[in-house]
Amino acid sequence: MGVDGAFDAYQKTIDADPELVALARARRDQFIGALEKANDVKEIVKSGSLERRTQLEPIHDVDLIMVFDAVAVAEWGMGGSSSNDALGRAHDEVVTRLGLSCGIDTQLVRRADTRDHAVKCFVDPPEYEHPFTVDVMPVVRQADNSLLIPSTRTRQWSTANPEYLIEQVRLHHEDWSFFRPIVRVLKNWRTGVTSETRIKSLVMEVLALQCLPRSGSRPEALRQFFTAAAVQVNLGVEDPAGHCGLIQPDLDTAALRDALLDAADLADRACDQAARNDTDGAQRTWQELFGPDFPAPAKRTGPRAPAAPVPLITDSPQG
Repeated sequence: MGVDGAFDAYQKTIDADPELVALARARRDQFIGALEKANDVKEIVKSGSLERRTQLEPIHDVDLIMVFDAVAVAEWGMGGSSSNDALGRAHDEVVTRLGLSCGIDTQLVRRADTRDHAVKCFVDPPEYEHPFTVDVMPVVRQADNSLLIPSTRTRQWSTANPEYLIEQVRLHHEDWSFFRPIVRVLKNWRTGVTSETRIKSLVMEVLALQCLPRSGSRPEALRQFFTAAAVQVNLGVEDPAGHCGLIQPDLDTAALRDALLDAADLADRACDQAARNDTDGAQRTWQELFGPDFPAPAKRTGPRAPAAPVPLITDSPQG
């Protein structure tokens, strides 16, 4: 199989089923078709990992941004009740246009819950192991193309630019066609890192933007990533658009750094083994790094060679 073939096979265990991706996009498009008809809505923006094409299996949510006309909702963006008003408006539009019992465009949403920044819309029955949801976030676009996002918890609005990340991922993948697949590999790897706090997938995605090269093989790129990311994580993993600060303020930085350093050691060993034409050993080392789903030949444990006979030693005369 070889190292490249092993990476190809491993990727298939991580990438989402194309049929499920198609279903997620179809449901997303149903939401877009309905919500873009709402009064005062200027556009519906696709967001999240599905739009960046860095999603892991199973696909259980889709993110949409509902951009309202800033003139029509002039009070939005101010502190106080306007953030609740925005989430309430988005909730009502979802129920009116997509509600399971009364939707005027399509009957799809079983339940719509107003959360801090978005309305979480449940599509699948609750007994599903991974019920599919769509998060609809109402925003106002500013002159610099950034977005004002409401928070019902703080009763304030914050600035963000998720479209910047989407574009940066697109450009990186345009330069290096392995970028999106390797981002998915790294997001999957993070789930095995032992830490008191979970590591958000977006942390790994931003580290990938900062530390993955724009050319080269997957093994060499991963060797470079783990080494560079172990340094970068100490500096803080922040919003690449420069608006939101730290992506995960409660991140266990020490645990992630140690895991990245351990991974860097294994990646170094695997690349060195491959350079010495020890393909089997390289695959086994990548398996040690990524887990049993990474294919590798079993280590040979053939029968031991018989021991050489011990010569008989006698006490011969010394002279």
